[in-house]
Amino acid sequence: MDLGRLRALDAVATYGSVLAAADALHITPSAVSQQLAKLDRETGTRLLERDGRGLRLTDAGHILADHAARVLAAVDEAESALAAYHQDVTGTVTIAAFATACRGLLPRALAELAGKHPQLTTRIAETNPYEAMDALIRGRADVAVADDWPEIGLVLPDGVAHVTLGHDRADLIVPSGHRLAGAPAGPLARAVGERWIASPPGTICHDWLLRVLPGVRPDFLVGEFETQQTLVAAGLGVALVPRLARTHTVPGTAVVAVDPVPTRRVVVAWRKATEVRPALGATVAALRTAWSDRATA
Repeated sequence: MDLGRLRALDAVATYGSVLAAADALHITPSAVSQQLAKLDRETGTRLLERDGRGLRLTDAGHILADHAARVLAAVDEAESALAAYHQDVTGTVTIAAFATACRGLLPRALAELAGKHPQLTTRIAETNPYEAMDALIRGRADVAVADDWPEIGLVLPDGVAHVTLGHDRADLIVPSGHRLAGAPAGPLARAVGERWIASPPGTICHDWLLRVLPGVRPDFLVGEFETQQTLVAAGLGVALVPRLARTHTVPGTAVVAVDPVPTRRVVVAWRKATEVRPALGATVAALRTAWSDRATA
C-alpha cells in the first residue's frame, strides 16, 4: 500500500474530515479524495461512506486507519534512525511554542541553530500549550515549548518525552499609584477584589488564575502580556505577569512580589519516535542554552 494514501487515511481519521485532513497535509481536498479513492481500489475495500454532507470511516476504514497510524509511526522511527546514523543536522524542525517563549527564548535558540547548523531549516508556530501538545502528537510540530502551572498540571500525551528548561516566576503588576505599589511581598489573594487584566479563556494562564483565585472574573482578556502591562499603566486594573514575559518595567506600573511566589515550569517536549534524530537533539540543546543564557543575563 502506498504511504501517501495511508497518510491521507490517517489524516482523515485524526482530523475528522477531508477538508481538515487536506489542511493538515498542505494539499487540496480533491487530492485527499483521490488518494482515498485509489486506496479503496488498492485494497478492494470501501473505507469511507457518506454521512450527511461529509464522509466517515467504515468499520474497515477504522481497522486500516489503526494500522496506518502504526505504519507511519514506524516510518518516523526509521527516518530518525537513518538521520542518526548519518549524524546530519538537516531537514526541517517546526517548533510550537507559547508567545513569551517565542519572544524570550526562540530568537537566541534559532540564531544558535542557524550559526551551527546552516543545513537545518527551522519554523515557528506560536500557540498555547494545549494546542502545542496536540500539534506535536499529530505530527504538525516536531518540538513543543510549553508552560505548566502546578495547579493546572499540563498533561503530556502518550509517546511524548520532555525535559524541564527551568521555572519562571510571576509578579503582580499594578498601576504606580495603586495601594499595593511599594508594599512588601504578600499573598495574591489581597488583590482578589481588583479589576483584573488576564489571558483569554482556553489558555493555561487563564485557567491557572481562575483556579488560584476562584472569585476573580477578569474585565479585560488580552493574550499579549506586553499589552496587559500597558492597560495596567492606564490604571485599568492589575495583572499577573511571568518574568519571562517582562523584559522591562512599563512606565506607570509597579511590580509587587507575591508570597508564595507563583511559578510555572517551562518544558520542551518531542515525540519519542523521533528522539534519535540529530536535528531534534540540536534543537533541544539550543533551547536549553537559550534558557541558561537568559537566566544568567
